[in-house]
Amino acid sequence: MLDAWIIKRLNLPLTALARILKQKRIQPDQLTLAGFGLGIAAFLSIWMNYYTMGLVFILSNRIMDGLDGALARLDGPTDAGAFLDICLDFIFYSAVAAGFALAAPEANALAAALLIFGFVGAGTSFLAFAALARKNNLTSMAYPHKSIYYMGGLTEGTETLVFFGIICLFPAGFPFFAGLFFILCLITTATRIFTGYRTLKAVAKH
Repeated sequence: MLDAWIIKRLNLPLTALARILKQKRIQPDQLTLAGFGLGIAAFLSIWMNYYTMGLVFILSNRIMDGLDGALARLDGPTDAGAFLDICLDFIFYSAVAAGFALAAPEANALAAALLIFGFVGAGTSFLAFAALARKNNLTSMAYPHKSIYYMGGLTEGTETLVFFGIICLFPAGFPFFAGLFFILCLITTATRIFTGYRTLKAVAKH
């Protein structure tokens, strides 16, 4: 919901940093893998109840995620890079939820399971439509720079990052906040399925 607004405001600084990295011969896939490593560090930190450290790693992961895309766009993004990026992103999201489950199983396990359920629904509807949108040569007007069709919703990257920040700052409230975000993920999943189905139905009639 907020990604398009945020991306417009971060595009210039990210592109400037990407140009510096390009001069140093840094490759986008290297940033993607480094960012994933930071995401796994966040998972381990949260598991060990170092929530502030986990948040630092989460923020670092998201910065890397923005930079790898900006760097890729300088020379033109590749399908391989886009595939690697999206796969590792969704693994990272679930890893954060798993970290909270492992940190306090009795308090957090149920909420973490629901949260991962929500992530799977939102992610599956997103990726399934992206694949079929490409097959039908559909493009997103809101996110024209993305390598795949980027279907929006209530729980996009920005909202997920805010949620991660809240649960790291207030870990005792994880069950409540995770339950709330789970509901938002369900709404996102439902709207994506509805919109995606209608869109593909309309395309098939032409």
